[in-house]
Amino acid sequence: MSIDYSVWDHIYVSDDEDATSPFVDTPSLFRMRHRARLEKMAEFQQRGEDLGHNLAECQRQLQEAHGRLRYVKERMKEGEEEEEREVELTKVQAEVKKLEEDEKSFRRFLEEHQRDEKKLPWNVDTISREGFSKSILNIQPEDKEENQQEKLKKHKTFVEKYAKEIKHFGMLRRWDDSQKYLSDNPHLVCEESANYLVVLCIDFEIEEKHALTEQIAHQAIVMQFILDSAQTLKVDPRGCFRQFFSKIKTADKPYQDAFDRELDLLKERVRRCAQARMESAMKELEEEERQKRLGPGGLDPIEVYNSLPKEMQKSFDEKNIEMLQDVMDKLDPEEGRYHLKRCIDSGLWVPDLQEGEDDEN
Repeated sequence: MSIDYSVWDHIYVSDDEDATSPFVDTPSLFRMRHRARLEKMAEFQQRGEDLGHNLAECQRQLQEAHGRLRYVKERMKEGEEEEEREVELTKVQAEVKKLEEDEKSFRRFLEEHQRDEKKLPWNVDTISREGFSKSILNIQPEDKEENQQEKLKKHKTFVEKYAKEIKHFGMLRRWDDSQKYLSDNPHLVCEESANYLVVLCIDFEIEEKHALTEQIAHQAIVMQFILDSAQTLKVDPRGCFRQFFSKIKTADKPYQDAFDRELDLLKERVRRCAQARMESAMKELEEEERQKRLGPGGLDPIEVYNSLPKEMQKSFDEKNIEMLQDVMDKLDPEEGRYHLKRCIDSGLWVPDLQEGEDDEN
């Protein structure tokens, strides 16, 4: 297949540096000519856009005029006001004819403009245009973020399988022992291990085993520092834990201070979490006890007892029915019924049982 190179025969490429003048600053002259050429190109492009817009508008008006013409002809066939319709028909036909002529003119002007555009010489702004732009970086794609449910399931499965090994690592005290244990069990170098170590810290703090809490907290920070280093270096944490131990064993003061500061912060967070869990457990226990105490009407007998007048409380303390009856007689009838109903709903007073005892006596 032969290639036609004739399109390159009449190329005029101007970079605005064809001519200079000794009386004008050359860079300024180049900028002035370039700006003038850009303005001329913009005007030419705007003229083409205007012609296209005018042609489209003319075609729209012509379509509407044809619609009116069809409407007038249909009405004339029905015989309605024939003379008046003939005048309207003539008017619409003249409008259609004029619009058809305008359409032909706009179409001709647009075609001429397109031919002139093809004849324009190329310059530094039009000789080439970017067809597409695409950059490809050879970077390993990040894994899709796990949702909370998937993380919880993964954590539970991992802990059930390796809880014993994680606890053993948490009890190690020497740097060398920790490094050797992770070398033998590299699968433990992960976020799940760090999270489980923190959970162990909270459990020991609740049990008031403070020495174990501090020991496990130390190993939790060791694991967290390894994970942070891996994230910074963008490498697998199983491949960089040796660098951490090499650095911490010969650490300078700023690095050691940072480690100790993170350890203190973790201990403080563990204490707060343990305290919150104990308070929550106490509230749950109290609520369970309260639910067990509720009477047939759903009221807590302790709360009802504390709301009673002192004389009624004394009668219940002494289990004296006559005293209770005297107190009820002294109270306002409405107030007495209120307290009596609350006593029945909370189980402090069982009327059916009391009536049965009276019948037996």
